[in-house]
Amino acid sequence: MHHWFDSPPGRYLLAWEQERHDELVADIFGYHALQLGMPGLQGLRANRMPHRWLALDSAQSLLPGSEAPALLADAVALPFAEASLDLVVMPHTLELSADPHAALREVHRVLVPEGRVVVSGLNPWSLWGLRQRRARLYQRLGAGGRLYLPEVGEFIAPGRLRDWLRLLGFELETMSFGCYRPAVASERWLQRYGWMDAPGARWWPILGAGYVVVAVKRVQGMRLLEPSWRKAPQAAGAQVQVARRVPPEPQ
Repeated sequence: MHHWFDSPPGRYLLAWEQERHDELVADIFGYHALQLGMPGLQGLRANRMPHRWLALDSAQSLLPGSEAPALLADAVALPFAEASLDLVVMPHTLELSADPHAALREVHRVLVPEGRVVVSGLNPWSLWGLRQRRARLYQRLGAGGRLYLPEVGEFIAPGRLRDWLRLLGFELETMSFGCYRPAVASERWLQRYGWMDAPGARWWPILGAGYVVVAVKRVQGMRLLEPSWRKAPQAAGAQVQVARRVPPEPQ
């Protein structure tokens, strides 16, 4: 899959995803952030947390020209304590995982309450996804057919991902779609269809080739405590009222 991002459609999708990540993670605050996989995307570069790490599996770390990871880890077994991370970025991590639902459960474990996860993926219901399914059908029928998208385990539909997140206790915050140009392979034709991005985002947004989801880990029964300084004026006012109380004069 990483080699596919060197192709014209791959670079087009990667540029859109980089722009969306820069916008989405810029105002997420905390102390510890982790990106799982895909060194070609700098998912945390716009974030201001003091501790930011890139984690890759052994296969990704051997790719030529890839960014040196801070640690080697599998998405289904992260070397972090429970409730220790404030942000986890998963660029196409679930598509490459042997057990995507287990990977999401592991992210839920390591996130603090109110922590956020950012997930990006390829939309199987887009024009790109339809061309991929048609090519696979031709291959099964023995009629040839060249795949347009990379051959990965599974493309996860946005609606299915939303259901997984809700089942684990996440609350969906935003869902963004992009890349509405047809499934063409050359840079020249991708540029010719550049005009389709604007009307696509307006008229058929859920048919974008790529999506980015931001979800928040909610914990039932938790209540944020108000800072003590908010109650100080009430206490002071009560003391002043008592101090001003004057006993009645004797008859």
